[in-house]
Amino acid sequence: MSALNVLLAALAAFLLMPVGLLLLQVLVALAPRRPRPVRVTPRPRLAVLVPAHDEAPGIAAAVGGIRAQLRDGDRIVVVADNCSDDTAGRARAAGAEVIVRDEPLRRGKGYALDFGLRHLEAAPPQAVAIVDADCRLGEGALDCLARTCAATGRPVQALYLMHAPAGAGLKTRIAEFAWAIKNRMRPLGYARLGLPCQLMGSGMVFPWGTLRDAELASGHIVEDLKLGLDLTRAGHAPLFCPDARVFSEFPRSAEGARSQRTRWEHGHLAVIAGEAPRLLLAALARRDLRLTALVLDLCVPPLALLTLAVFAVLAAAGVLALAGGGVLPFALAAGAGALLGMAVLLGWLGCGRHIVSFADLARAPLYALSKIPLYLRFLVRRQVDWVRSRRDAS
Repeated sequence: MSALNVLLAALAAFLLMPVGLLLLQVLVALAPRRPRPVRVTPRPRLAVLVPAHDEAPGIAAAVGGIRAQLRDGDRIVVVADNCSDDTAGRARAAGAEVIVRDEPLRRGKGYALDFGLRHLEAAPPQAVAIVDADCRLGEGALDCLARTCAATGRPVQALYLMHAPAGAGLKTRIAEFAWAIKNRMRPLGYARLGLPCQLMGSGMVFPWGTLRDAELASGHIVEDLKLGLDLTRAGHAPLFCPDARVFSEFPRSAEGARSQRTRWEHGHLAVIAGEAPRLLLAALARRDLRLTALVLDLCVPPLALLTLAVFAVLAAAGVLALAGGGVLPFALAAGAGALLGMAVLLGWLGCGRHIVSFADLARAPLYALSKIPLYLRFLVRRQVDWVRSRRDAS
């Protein structure tokens, strides 16, 4: 077998692992389950941290939505982080406790969260919730998250969904569908297998002691992903709570959407490249099932990139087979493509039919192709600094 045959066969076999895990997660998420008995757990005293950088237009609505779900003894603390607008004043007027952080050389959500946590140390709550300033809570979300956290003693992650704005084009609606696969179907499948989930950045509740001891102060552009892995390695694996929901919208401006996707995906790929091999070896050495499962989940790349990789290897293996090379690489790549197609179709049946039509889904490969420049920039000029995404169209 030629070196090219071996290389393509190895690449195709490698791609079968994330594709197979994706399909397993979707299948388990779709499987019927028996309702579990409801346990009533006392609700812990809660502090809600809201990191906010230049969020003046929407901060009052965010504070109002959170306050509506607070109980006696709860607090809402808005961290006005390096703001150039009236975020602090509007949050205070809406009824929040506001602290102002002004450190232009230390930018990033992690720094803001650490600042808020140090503020809470004077009068610690029993649990800490983190809700982004651009998010809205589903009915009863805080109560569900707080009680689950108290009952399990573990960090708890809500179902965090992103919606396309009204009148959005196909790219944004496909992005909403891919987000639903990533943040709904995949963690739900893991949860039903008794496995942890990644932290998603908003709609999270932590036991006070767990978050107090975590390393938050960094400018990492996917600080939530890193925090979830750190906590799992320390024995505090996050738990998925699909009954609690938090919602946000993709930015309306093309610049904002591009910036947001670049930050998320470059950050995810950087963690895969820089952290995953070491974490996987450590998890296997410790025989830590939860950490192993979470690292394997981390290694499933963004859906668009996974699609591009599978079909690039399939095309190359097909050309090689037609030229008289071996059939094994093509068979492996075709298998990966078939499994990926099955996972996407089942995911669409489970959570995507209200987002995109089947005809739109068939055009999804065009969306994947449009993201090639984003992935090339990761190789030559990756984003490493935290930058707020512009959400308006101005």
